[in-house]
Amino acid sequence: MSTDKRDLKKKALLVLLLLAAAVPALLFLRRCSGTVRPSAIAIDKQDGYKLMVDGKPYLVRGVCYSPVPVGKDYEYNFWGDPAKPWLVDGKMMKEMGVNTVRIYRSGKNPEEVNRVLRDLRERYGIRALMGHYLGFWNWPPPNYADPEFREEVKTQVLEMVRLYKNNPGVLAWVLGNENNYSFDDNVQRWSTDEIDALPPEKQKEEKARIYYSYVNELAVEIKKIDPTRPVVMGVGEVRSLDIAGQVTPDVDALGMIAYRGPGFGNLFRQIKQKCDKPVILTEFGADSFNAVTQKPDEDNQAEFLKLQWKDIERNADPKKGVGNCLGGTIFEWNDEWWKGNENLPHTWSVHETRGNWANASYHFDFGHPNNPNMNEEWWGVVGLDPDKTQGGLQRRVPKKAYRVLKELWTGQS
Repeated sequence: MSTDKRDLKKKALLVLLLLAAAVPALLFLRRCSGTVRPSAIAIDKQDGYKLMVDGKPYLVRGVCYSPVPVGKDYEYNFWGDPAKPWLVDGKMMKEMGVNTVRIYRSGKNPEEVNRVLRDLRERYGIRALMGHYLGFWNWPPPNYADPEFREEVKTQVLEMVRLYKNNPGVLAWVLGNENNYSFDDNVQRWSTDEIDALPPEKQKEEKARIYYSYVNELAVEIKKIDPTRPVVMGVGEVRSLDIAGQVTPDVDALGMIAYRGPGFGNLFRQIKQKCDKPVILTEFGADSFNAVTQKPDEDNQAEFLKLQWKDIERNADPKKGVGNCLGGTIFEWNDEWWKGNENLPHTWSVHETRGNWANASYHFDFGHPNNPNMNEEWWGVVGLDPDKTQGGLQRRVPKKAYRVLKELWTGQS
């Protein structure tokens, strides 16, 4: 071998040794800085719709997560609670088979939020659907036709994406919740002089077109910052989905809220016909208080959740159902005692037994003449015991629904 060739071989070997030494150091620095390459997350449409994470199918088995303790309301900052409720809850969720939590809004401290997302992912294998309300519960009500308001919300959304796009605990971005009720059901009503001049039905159509187009604009901007994750549009039921189907080409999936009793009926078929996108059931479930007997009713809650989940599984499979379902997040992880009278703090330590609204699809306790059957304070698959604490947290009490879902999701009783 010539001297030149030996020298080249030595130099090549030296370069390889230097690279081998540098790579672990670079990875360590990236980890310490919080910049970790996110997982590859995509939606596959070859055989029905499938959510793919790192090349493997991922069916969302989730819960809506807002661990408000007894005596507090939605302003409670669990992200910064020194008792770290997500560690207790995360362990229980992992045992139940949960792989996803839906988070309605992020906390105000990015360091705290990143820590919670990392803990859930690294300790328990749980990813998060990160949400933004798009100002829906603002007062005065949001006006999605107002350029100044649109820009304000856009700034908030894109800042959320920038802050958490490098956190591998984020599964997808969820825009809105049931914001379409502002024109489908006149909740948080908004309008303009031009819209008010239209016939009533045309008013709803125009507002739907304005709102859904705006969400699509947000999706476009999000993907410029984070092209690695799906953008999900939160909606309640299907009334105006045909318009959404026309103006949201850059939205990857729907986050559907549907309370249709023990199953979802023709929901998945309706979605396919109106707005052919994959769907995550971002809210579904049953409460555990019976308006007729006026007693807790864990049996019916567990039975309804079992049947709802089987319907989700069926429609995740194109050979058995529609094939457009990516899974779902149950409403909700734990009971929230503040929801019956959110403006009266002294009631937040009382587990309200009076219902808040009626739904005939939940037939087991529908029809009580003086009490609606949907009780907002009893939807958790886990109850809270205000009289017993563990590690500074109110004791979590698994309901029958927890055990039934654990068997469905893990095969263990």
